[in-house]
Amino acid sequence: MNPNIAILEFRPGPGGEEAKIWVSDLKRMYIRYANLNGWNVSEISDMAIKIRGEGAFTKLQYEAGTHRVQRIPETERQGRIHTSTATVAVLPDIQESEIHIKPEDLEWDFHRASGHGGQNVNKVNSAVRLTHKPSGIVVTCSNERDQYQNRQVALSMLRARLWEQEELKKARTLSEARSVIGRGMRAEKIRTYNYPQNRVTDHRINTSWHNLDDIVDGKLHKVTEALLKSNA
Repeated sequence: MNPNIAILEFRPGPGGEEAKIWVSDLKRMYIRYANLNGWNVSEISDMAIKIRGEGAFTKLQYEAGTHRVQRIPETERQGRIHTSTATVAVLPDIQESEIHIKPEDLEWDFHRASGHGGQNVNKVNSAVRLTHKPSGIVVTCSNERDQYQNRQVALSMLRARLWEQEELKKARTLSEARSVIGRGMRAEKIRTYNYPQNRVTDHRINTSWHNLDDIVDGKLHKVTEALLKSNA
């Protein structure tokens, strides 16, 4: 796998609208972190981004898992603290030669994209929805300008998801789920962002930082370095 490319997928957990807002906040946090590192960021979809840069996957691989936030939502009238979660998957860029995908196992759907991308995006069927029939994995991509590019990005996403699926199978077989999750899976609660106490806690290394606003603004360097050191 390429240590310089990371694909990040975001999914809201329980928590309704606040969970969706939390997903948006996490996505922004990683985009800001990438910008601070001088890395390139491209959007795959509303829920996924690709980051390219020196050591991107190496530094971000331990960000995978469930991120919990505790704060008072803007819509909360009585000042109550709510708890919401979102999961982050950190996937590598897998080459075609590493995972063979049979064309007959794929189902393609094409439709018009909406939102950013210019007038052409909204006039032609450039957005794609790819279903891998054996696994049931569904990938969507609409952010590139033409259908061919979106097809290539969708296939890249599918290879990454199939890699993740195989890694989880190996983990269950070898009873090493926790170590594999730590490398890039999405099942485990890894971190809590407690706004009232201005504290971010990573539960895997039992370490807290008290500059929450800076961390959520992308200044993750102390966090990622601590995780790399603990897993060295």
